[in-house]
Amino acid sequence: MSGRILIRGGRLIDPANGVDAVADLYLADGRVAAVGQAPDGFQADETVDAGGLVVCPGFIDLCARLREPGHTHKATIASETAAAAKAGVTTLCCPPDTGPVIDTPAVGTLIQEKAEQAGKARVLPIGALTRELNGKDLSAMAALKAAGCVAVGNAYQPLANSQVWRHALEYAATHDLLVMIRPEDPWLKEQGCVHEGRLATRLGLPGIPESAETVAVAQALALIEQTGARAHFGQLSCGRAAAMIAEAQSRGVAVSCDVAIHQLHLTEDDVDGFDARCHVSPPLRTAADRDALRLAVASGAIAALCSDHQPHEPDAKLDTFLSTEPGMAALETLLPLTLRLVELGLLSLPAALERLSAGPARILGLPRAGLAVGDAADVCVFDANQVWKAEGAHWASRGRNTPFWGQEMRGAARLTLLAGETVYRADNR
Repeated sequence: MSGRILIRGGRLIDPANGVDAVADLYLADGRVAAVGQAPDGFQADETVDAGGLVVCPGFIDLCARLREPGHTHKATIASETAAAAKAGVTTLCCPPDTGPVIDTPAVGTLIQEKAEQAGKARVLPIGALTRELNGKDLSAMAALKAAGCVAVGNAYQPLANSQVWRHALEYAATHDLLVMIRPEDPWLKEQGCVHEGRLATRLGLPGIPESAETVAVAQALALIEQTGARAHFGQLSCGRAAAMIAEAQSRGVAVSCDVAIHQLHLTEDDVDGFDARCHVSPPLRTAADRDALRLAVASGAIAALCSDHQPHEPDAKLDTFLSTEPGMAALETLLPLTLRLVELGLLSLPAALERLSAGPARILGLPRAGLAVGDAADVCVFDANQVWKAEGAHWASRGRNTPFWGQEMRGAARLTLLAGETVYRADNR
């Protein structure tokens, strides 16, 4: 059982409840006991001086691969949830493309049990939309939901045809399950590995056209509207796709979307020199796409920022660009790269934190994802001005495959609490 904690004098930002003020936060028995004034008889077991720091809800990451089960040579649930805690992330969603796939209750339960044993972050598995992600045979969605899966999706794997899509959405709607969609037309993508544009031409690399994403979004939107399913588009890469979803939202279609934080800072030009650390899926696109995605985040059309964390062993990035594995380790750069959006004047600090907490909570349908009395004491205390380098002892993830490696970052968690338990406390480095 967690004790009683007073977090004193911090700038308390609680986007879910519209709070932005210097205020004390009182925690007891794993929940928020009071804000501002101490509850009667409250005696703190621990007092945290948060003067000059920001106190906010723990972050919720909609897409982070932990590599377990099945790929423990890259990372483990223990190692990556520790990195999550260091990053201020208290809840994260694990896509279903583990080994074995999360298409049975046993796998979903296994992941949650391992996360509970590690004790660093709450892991919410996303169940497979189809068995073994084969794109044809629908999974037992009710059983997956009963086992704790908060949504279903097919990760990178396409569905066989639009009829399967329709039935999958209808089936998910029957069980009130959110469908997470990674929009990408496999035939337009073919063997592409970078954005189809001038850089791909110059480097001689096969490109992925913007239409690979927009065609998939268009198809899914039509089926979502027909079936009435709850759906979420994950990890957008192009401005046109965000605009299509925003237009659907304006017509009352219940869809949401997120973007990986690196898509708001990097472009196709960062691939120059065949930098495999920038080999990601979907690919980095143009500066115009980056800017359009930023505007969609600012307007709220994109309601969540995620890490799209994908740790790899070093060898995964040591081949010809086309043969390297896509993805970057990104949990620990999620907060500082989000704060850069604030520095650029694109978002206020409360709005930025909303995209990391209340926004993803609404998408998942999680109750009480703020710091009101009675809410779970999932808390991040961070220093928005702390400068650190993404390297060495400052890095917790097993994956070091990030183009930001060695760069200075501004903004770091000082304390992370999960249900009132300390899961990360910064030392004096």
